[in-house]
Amino acid sequence: MYPILKKEFNSFFASPIAYLVIAVFLMINGLFLWVFKDDFNILNAGFTDLNPFFFLAPWLFLFLIPAITMKSFADEYNSGTIELLKTKPISDWQIVMGKFWASLLLVIVALTPTLSYVYTVYSLGNPIGNLDFGSTIGSYMGLLFLASTYTAIGLFTSTLSKNQIVAFILSVFITFFLFYGFDAISNSSGNDLSIQKIGINEHFKSISRGVIDTRDIIYFVSATVLFLFITKMRLENE
Repeated sequence: MYPILKKEFNSFFASPIAYLVIAVFLMINGLFLWVFKDDFNILNAGFTDLNPFFFLAPWLFLFLIPAITMKSFADEYNSGTIELLKTKPISDWQIVMGKFWASLLLVIVALTPTLSYVYTVYSLGNPIGNLDFGSTIGSYMGLLFLASTYTAIGLFTSTLSKNQIVAFILSVFITFFLFYGFDAISNSSGNDLSIQKIGINEHFKSISRGVIDTRDIIYFVSATVLFLFITKMRLENE
């Protein structure tokens, strides 16, 4: 698995993909949180927290993570290198996991500079340090779980087409539906909480409160494993 992880991760930085993903993610967050005079601007909020960032990040991930994963298998199928890859002494599961961890690691690299937001908000507090660390840590954990699920979905859709754009669109559609679709269905059904709990957003918001519920962890792990498993099945059947 490690050779695949290393190859995939290095390939991101050998092309503009990694730099573009990181730059776009940080630029959009920076503009909304610190520059634009809107409801997301932390400086104009009147209180110190990172809720605007943790609201924006999942929506940005809807586009950025599919952009990372869209070439994972689609490019292999299009170039014909998937057959060469499958002849190597590694299992299909190791191929999937190597690509998964490489993509997720790139997301983590993109998230790392946002820790500066924590320090900035911490310093701007009145008094200094007036920041809910429990909620902040929980929200970052929620983003990591969210990113792992989005990445697994992106890998799956990458096996559905040789065209990277098609894989990107399918990934955006599926992740959007799982993140917000069940909330919309619930709202049209009289705020049925049982429907909301099927979706990703409800579990992300639960973790973001700073209370780590095993049900939320099981949800994200199960969703991630499910999509990785069907990705492996798709790979086996090719």
